[in-house]
Amino acid sequence: MDNRARQTPAFDMVLFGGTGDLVMRKLLPSLYQAHAAGLLAPSGRILALGRRDMGREAYLAYVADHARQNIKTNFDEAHWASFQERIDYLKVDASAPDDYRALADALPREEGRVTVCYLATAPDLFAGICESLAAVGLNREGVRVVLEKPLGTDLDSSNAINDDVARFFREDQLYRIDHYLGKESVQNLMAIRFANALFEPLWRREWIHDVQITIAEDLGVEGRGDFYDGTGALRDMVQNHLLQLLCIVAMEPPSNMESDSVRDEKLKVLKALRPFTEQDVASRSVRGQYKSGAVAGRPVVGYVEEPGIPPGSGTETFVALKAEIDNWRWAGVPFFLRTGKRMQERLAEIVINFRDVPLKLFPSPVGCHTANRLVIRLQPEESIRLYFLAKEPGDTMRLQPAYLNLDFHEMFKLRRADAYERLLLDVIRGKLALFMRRDELVEAWRWVEPIMESWQHSSIPPKLYTAGTWGPAASSALLSRDGVAWHEES
Repeated sequence: MDNRARQTPAFDMVLFGGTGDLVMRKLLPSLYQAHAAGLLAPSGRILALGRRDMGREAYLAYVADHARQNIKTNFDEAHWASFQERIDYLKVDASAPDDYRALADALPREEGRVTVCYLATAPDLFAGICESLAAVGLNREGVRVVLEKPLGTDLDSSNAINDDVARFFREDQLYRIDHYLGKESVQNLMAIRFANALFEPLWRREWIHDVQITIAEDLGVEGRGDFYDGTGALRDMVQNHLLQLLCIVAMEPPSNMESDSVRDEKLKVLKALRPFTEQDVASRSVRGQYKSGAVAGRPVVGYVEEPGIPPGSGTETFVALKAEIDNWRWAGVPFFLRTGKRMQERLAEIVINFRDVPLKLFPSPVGCHTANRLVIRLQPEESIRLYFLAKEPGDTMRLQPAYLNLDFHEMFKLRRADAYERLLLDVIRGKLALFMRRDELVEAWRWVEPIMESWQHSSIPPKLYTAGTWGPAASSALLSRDGVAWHEES
């Protein structure tokens, strides 16, 4: 296909926090990839904002030092040179309303031209930024605002932020980003479910025994101790990433792939999640914290020895939960959610364990807990594997696990967009399906709040686990009560 047919409309991408870590690590490298692939309109422009008093040339030198190193593939000097031509810098203090007039003057008003304001700042600046944008007319038609997480620390603070922002921008102008929803394999999960007749008849309680969703990190707090200690794994990962992945797995087929059709179905899943009682928190959740150990053969300190962490901190770095969805499709099927820092490896995957055959005609292989399993790997590499039992070659009827492997790199000889690139392109094109609607955010906070409150009032500290392992032993016990094990243990 001619890339000109796939190009975005004309746009101005305004990056608040333009010298910050997110812009350098993710946003500019992703925009470069889209530029190199010919997906950005020729007149598309990137305007970085910051408090530093630097001109365009100084900013481009800063970008060369801090963003270029994060472009891991498809780097080309000619593309880089033409990409830099799109970039400009404007000194704007996000908390100074008087600075916004210069921003408004720098943005042309053209028919069909889109303005994207990406708020790569602390959430406590969101309301002030939106008010100042509106004061200079930058909440007009064609202006879109991207909100980075975390949106609050609980339901009340999240509602306060959203109420403030909603005073100046309509809901259809707001793009609450969760980069996991932009991953290729998550998109493929929806394609597998809704474009093929093979899985849909099996995608229900009669044929699925359990679902496991894991996001594991081998990193620690990486110098963000002050921020992380006030957040913890439940707020940082479960309330957004894990629950969004659960929604994609469990949602009903939408009537179409338009934004609200998809988000309506995700909302139904969140509303059907069984609330946690005080007793449920004790029996269906595991809270952990890493202690010193070794990751990839390198010794690492425990969480409370990390810089910025107060002695005796009870903040969790690991969470495992047993969730249940009270509807006809999923009643009785446990959804096991797990996330943690300083775990054995960096891994994100969704595992669908199907029920066993009703009558076993052959001896089961040793250590094989399920005959059929679908594994959707999100990171570090993206793949989908369908596991089944097959006869081992020879003169005996001995079965062994085998799998069909959808290796995207081998199957599709095409360039693969990363999550941020796909989502940034969706914002420019006005596609909201992969972004959280406010009512989704409310239901997600409503579900995690009883867990948060129970842990806050509990005198029981988090369970310690050695860095470089898969978390506390209690996490395995959580699954064993249902006769299953985590994927890497089975």
